[in-house]
Order: sequence, then structure tokens, then C-alpha cells
Amino acid sequence: MRVLQVWMRRAFHHEAVFYASDEEYVAGLLPDLRSALGADGAVLVAVAPDKVRLLSAALGADAERVEFTDMEQLGRNPACIIPAWREFMATAGSGPPLGIGEPVWPGRSDAELVECRRHESMLNLAFDGGAPWRLLCPYDVRALAPEVLADARHNHPHVTDDGVSHPCPDYLEPPKVLSWDGALPAPGSPATELEFTREDAALVRTFVGEYASAAGIGGARLDDLVLAVHELATNTMRHGGGRGVLRAWRENGTLLCEVADRGHIADPLAGRERPPDRYGGGRGLWMVNHLCDLVQLRTSRAGNVVRLHMSLSAAA
Repeated sequence: MRVLQVWMRRAFHHEAVFYASDEEYVAGLLPDLRSALGADGAVLVAVAPDKVRLLSAALGADAERVEFTDMEQLGRNPACIIPAWREFMATAGSGPPLGIGEPVWPGRSDAELVECRRHESMLNLAFDGGAPWRLLCPYDVRALAPEVLADARHNHPHVTDDGVSHPCPDYLEPPKVLSWDGALPAPGSPATELEFTREDAALVRTFVGEYASAAGIGGARLDDLVLAVHELATNTMRHGGGRGVLRAWRENGTLLCEVADRGHIADPLAGRERPPDRYGGGRGLWMVNHLCDLVQLRTSRAGNVVRLHMSLSAAA
């Protein structure tokens, strides 16, 4: 049985729950679930389908009072997870809200794991100082690499070890964690490159469309990728000095498109906060995050680099 301890904490309680079996998984989450439901709190659980079945069986009839969503769909691009928690909190009501989210699962690519680490750190930026709520993030110690588990400790002010919840001595503030990620890795295969200016919007769309079609991407996914790159190129034309470089290549069953320019994006949450209106600032990055399988953004004094991933296994 999980032991709950009381301590001084921020309004946003972000906790990693480590588990080594299905039984530990349920035992680590069920007390908080029952507590939130007993106080008429809103509950959103974003986990894989097999974990939904585990928790539903443990909750019995109370499972009908929980909103479940498939994290493998919601969080394929980790940049889409904070907006989902924002929407949850906006409608949570007066009871104590509880979220359970498992963004890291076995089989995630190296690039996805890096973005998961950044996402978990950015959660502490996004919700610090806001309304009080609890977010529990389960981590499977059997299947995840030691460095991934270490990242979890760096990103969560609280952890549950062996059924005991306590403040985490390894927690690091977001600026420290985010500073670990410098330039993105070089392409793993030869890239095709296009330099573009403000007059080349149509050329950018044609370039991406032809390259992606040749790679086997079609239909709505092709439209999504062309639109995403168009939005990035438009940002370059407006805010990145009017000139940029577009690269495209294939790597490990994925089509990658990257736009680099001389701009600078100061807000680490850019693209993860819904724009106030359809014409507001940040609309382009918001759209890109919801159009692609994975989005990686790095900014420095040298400029911005945004890399888009589209899986070729779902190309049609």
C-alpha cells in the first residue's frame, strides 16, 4: 500500500511514481485516484491502453467517473501534452484535480526520449504558480534505461519509491535541465537542402511535397507536412530575418524536415500554449506541433532550428 506523506509543496504537485510490476503500478496510483474521486475531483488518466484496463479493473464502478485517454496517441509528440493538461484544468471544477500521465514507455526513440525529458521539465514551468493540482507520472523501472529513470528524478519535485512518496533530492529546476540540449544531432543520412527567402513560399511547398511524395507519404499526412513546413517558413520570413534553410532526409523509417533561420524564440513554452486567437502570435508553432509525429525546437544566439518527424510506417 502506498504511504502518503505531508510536506510543504508548490500548488502544482508533480510526482514520478516508480513501479516494477502491474501490482506496484496499481498500488502506486489507486490511493490518489480514490482520494480525488472521494472529494468529487476531476480525474484525467493519460496512459497506454493496457494500463487503462489495469486501472479500470482496480477502480470497478468508479472507473466511469474517470476520463481516460490513450497517451500513445496524445503524447506521440510530447509537445501536445501540456495543452491537454491545460484543457483539463480549465474544466476541472471545484474538487481537487488529479492527472495521471505516462509519456515515457518502452520503444520510444532517442529523439522522443529527449523531447519527453524536456516536456516533463517544462510542466514545472507551465503550471508553477497556478491553481493547485496533482500530476502523477508512472515510470517502469523494469523496461526503461537507467538514464531515463535518472531524468525522471531530475524533472519531478516528488517521487514514489517502494510505495513511499517523498520530496526528490535529485530534482533540478527547468533552466538547468533545458540547458543540457544544445544543437540537434546531424542528419544520419544525406540531406537535400533548399535556401529560401520571402519570395519562395510556393517553392518551399513544392520542395516538401515532391520530397515527401517520393518517400511514400500521401493523403492527409502529406498535406499536414506541407502545411507544417509552410508555417515554419512563414515564421522565418516574418521573424527570422527573411531567409532560411530547409533540409529534408530519411532516417530509420522516418522522414525529417528541418527549417533553420537567424531568429530567436525566447519562450521555452512556445507552441505549447494555445494562441489567444487564430491570428495571434505562436499560431504557427502550435499548428506544427499538432500536425507532425514529433517536433524538436532548439534556439540559440545562432538562430532557430525546428526539426519535424513523420513516420514512414504510417505514410499513406
